[in-house]
Amino acid sequence: MSEGVRGTVPWRNRTVQVVLASTLLAPLGVPLVAPALPVVRDAFALTDAQASLLVSAYFLIGIVVSPFIGVLADRIGRKRVLVPALVVFSLAGLAGYLAPDYLTLLVLRAVQGTAAAALFVTTVTIIGDLFEGARRNAVLGANIAVLSLGAAVFPILGGALAAVAWNTPFLAYALGLPVALFALWALEDTPSDHREPSDEHGRPTDEARLGYLRGVLRALTPAMGGLLATAFITEFLLFGALVTALPFMLTATYALTPLYVGLIITAVEVGAFLAAGTSGRLARTFRNGQLLGLGFVCYGIGLAGVYLATSPAFVALAVLVFGLGWGISMPAIDAAVSDRVTRDFRAGLLGLRNSTTFLGRATGPIAFAAAATVSGYRPLMAVAAAGVLGAAVVMLVLTRATISPSEPEPSA
Repeated sequence: MSEGVRGTVPWRNRTVQVVLASTLLAPLGVPLVAPALPVVRDAFALTDAQASLLVSAYFLIGIVVSPFIGVLADRIGRKRVLVPALVVFSLAGLAGYLAPDYLTLLVLRAVQGTAAAALFVTTVTIIGDLFEGARRNAVLGANIAVLSLGAAVFPILGGALAAVAWNTPFLAYALGLPVALFALWALEDTPSDHREPSDEHGRPTDEARLGYLRGVLRALTPAMGGLLATAFITEFLLFGALVTALPFMLTATYALTPLYVGLIITAVEVGAFLAAGTSGRLARTFRNGQLLGLGFVCYGIGLAGVYLATSPAFVALAVLVFGLGWGISMPAIDAAVSDRVTRDFRAGLLGLRNSTTFLGRATGPIAFAAAATVSGYRPLMAVAAAGVLGAAVVMLVLTRATISPSEPEPSA
């Protein structure tokens, strides 16, 4: 299962190359399209709220389907899910270029969001299958670093393409087709070692379905619930406080243009990229529970810095610190989830983790926007900072003895 325990990334490993190439495509989903939203709005005579549904439809579908995608990957193998997902992701995106009306475009985005959920679930699951210990953390960190790199670069590409026409950014989704071919050639399928009882048509029996469900439920321990909650809170804060609330605060306080607002928010990705690259080295010294606590400390310091900032440069520095926390904690979450479940059930649990992530992304903006109508944006940052720092203290105390990358795989 493991190719080593050193906290380094085997860059020449073909499976790692497939995973990282697939992950690099994921930010094409929203960061690429976001700069084109005003152009799409004008092209179809939409309101701002209607145009924003292109983002919501993409995320909301993943909340529902991610666990089922995980179950499918556990049953038929990772490659048989990842390769079709890459094809659907690309073709649905390319079809957006030819969409005759907004409703068609919205449906295509929902289809693409389903495929994107499969990309997130299967890539992380493959890393969990192939590696363990500090090396697992290192590769998961590289995965997050690549994701952050794409999220930082693709808005620039999307903005440049949207300057040509509203639908030009959708041509970029063609990049997924060669990645799909590479995955088809390079990946070895990794079906479950467990052979489920099946009927004469090859379908799993009721006993097999119940056995799988029991295995997943056994893995849903309080510690696993804490990991899922941590993933939710991370994305809830990122998309609520920084992606949604911060632009309004910067505009009202410093009268910044959208370009400068975008550059400040990009500091999150810079911080995540820098921190995620150190995941393997950190995992050799700290337990995953300690890394999660450290990540939350960075969230708290970052949000407190936004509240205390006296200049846009100070805000950017605070946002960078928040990004460092994101780059530290997300690889640790995925490593800890992978550590606590066997391969037979790993994709199902990571699918559930992906659902909580997408749920945080969908609800964070709504919650912060609603709360800001009562408190204002700057005081809201202070409240969020106090809450997350308190959570960091609790995590460091409670998870230190329960979440560790060195734990052996359980026999679920």
